[in-house]
Amino acid sequence: MPLPQVDPGRYEQQLAEKAARIEALFQPFDPPELEVFASPDAEYRMRAEFRMWHEGDDLYYAMFEVDPLDRGNKTVVRMDQYPVASRRINELMPQLVDAVRDNPVLRHKLFQVEFLTTLDGEALITLVYHRKLGDDWTEQARALETALDAAIIGRSRKQRLVLTRDYVTEHLTVDGKTFHYQQVENSFTQPNARICERMLEWARSVTTCERGAEANGDLVELYCGNGNFTIALADKFRRVLGTEISRTSVASAQVNIAANECENVYVARMSSEDFAQALSGEKTGRRVSEMALDTYQFTTVLVDPPRAGLDEASCQEIARFERIVYISCNPDTLRDNLDALSKTHRIERMALFDQFPYTDHCECGVLLIRR
Repeated sequence: MPLPQVDPGRYEQQLAEKAARIEALFQPFDPPELEVFASPDAEYRMRAEFRMWHEGDDLYYAMFEVDPLDRGNKTVVRMDQYPVASRRINELMPQLVDAVRDNPVLRHKLFQVEFLTTLDGEALITLVYHRKLGDDWTEQARALETALDAAIIGRSRKQRLVLTRDYVTEHLTVDGKTFHYQQVENSFTQPNARICERMLEWARSVTTCERGAEANGDLVELYCGNGNFTIALADKFRRVLGTEISRTSVASAQVNIAANECENVYVARMSSEDFAQALSGEKTGRRVSEMALDTYQFTTVLVDPPRAGLDEASCQEIARFERIVYISCNPDTLRDNLDALSKTHRIERMALFDQFPYTDHCECGVLLIRR
């Protein structure tokens, strides 16, 4: 896949082309006017990862340009800066290389570097090695933490050394409210924080009930991750139940529920398939009984599935709900799912969130209302 070529002068044109493509793709479903949310045109990615390239005494970050006609043909591209990455990442890139280049303990067999940052500049750096890390590495890495004012994690085969912490805390401002999110190293988080704020604002908008949260009923969220949407939507509903299969994400969601004082939210570690069986009464057990499903009055379901979209059984399950909020990172699988969902629901709102400028990637949001 080609590396994004940052050209702010062409950004509006590229975004218009994306919007036109989405409008054409979903035209058969007769959607309303597409709502388009633009990204900052640079420094928008809060996370990035690079290979570390050793060339004699030189050391630099590298990414790979893949030939679209021959995917086995990759060109190494030197990355001294990365314009799409956050300002904090671009500040840290040369500082880290300068600190590591002539330090044999930190440099030896350093294979990869991963950055995770926040809007207010908090940073976590993971150094990945092709060797076992010892006490000498820990001592040097602690000094590096102080020098860079960033948390450091060391990884190698069967090793994960956390010196201070393995997370950052992001603060997102949505509708004048500030939400706090623990984001753990090597776990999924939305990469474009400003677009994430717009996504959360849109999700709150499409689920707002003028008669209040009690009248809005209860929300169930599948693939809830660390509670990104769960937390931001909690005050729009009487109660919220989220499900997620990743143990790490569920643990972060619990931290975020407490940090945001969401007393009406419960997150269960369960796959979407198991949850569907629990709703239908086909699955029982301790985790199912703890959810107390018979005490909920679900009116709305929110799904944010992987790129593969929803399988047929999941589509049938969510079609039971009055309102469906579908967040999609793959318009093609969203379109496939709408072939099924449009039999029972109509599109009330539709949005394009430009999560990855200068690429073909599109993130979409759809509000579906039962016919």
